Amino acid sequence: MEQRRPPEYILEVFADPTCVKDVVKGILHTIFFHRFFPSIRPKSRDLLDVTLPVVDDVELETLIDQRTQALIRQIDTTSNLRSNSVRGQIAVQFFEKRRRKAWFSKAEEEVCWEQWTLDVTLATPRTESERAKVRRAMEMMLQKTAIKIVTTVNREVDHIPPITTSESNPFPYQIVINPRDEGWRMGIF
Repeated sequence: MEQRRPPEYILEVFADPTCVKDVVKGILHTIFFHRFFPSIRPKSRDLLDVTLPVVDDVELETLIDQRTQALIRQIDTTSNLRSNSVRGQIAVQFFEKRRRKAWFSKAEEEVCWEQWTLDVTLATPRTESERAKVRRAMEMMLQKTAIKIVTTVNREVDHIPPITTSESNPFPYQIVINPRDEGWRMGIF
């Protein structure tokens, strides 16, 4: 049986070096707030005059922080190689566990049912007026991105698999840096 490609939602993100970590973390938290199925206490965080939801889960926060730091290190390494537009990608993938029947055993496989890809571009303003323009543009981008996430998760629900387990988190997830470059997974939780 041929497997369908999961829907992929691409978010274009840009930030200056002082805000890139907070912007990426804010967007990742917004995605997880709407796709993380365990019960959570809602919290929020203000970033660039935009209020974003935060998932209050230590394990998830640690993973988001680790992957964001890895993305920033990769962007820093790339920026040393060339000075023009510096880019990186980070993706969030959600999986369902399916039983796979084999001849003499029953195994589980994880099948991706949704992917969110953040294309991150690092802006490097040189003057104070450029910094002010970049800040205003980051605020607008962050607000539009949050609205796009909310619109998408409210509209695109038909592909979400049914919850068939009583585990606290029925859908494993992973956060991958440069998903097109890597053939292996970076931490499934």
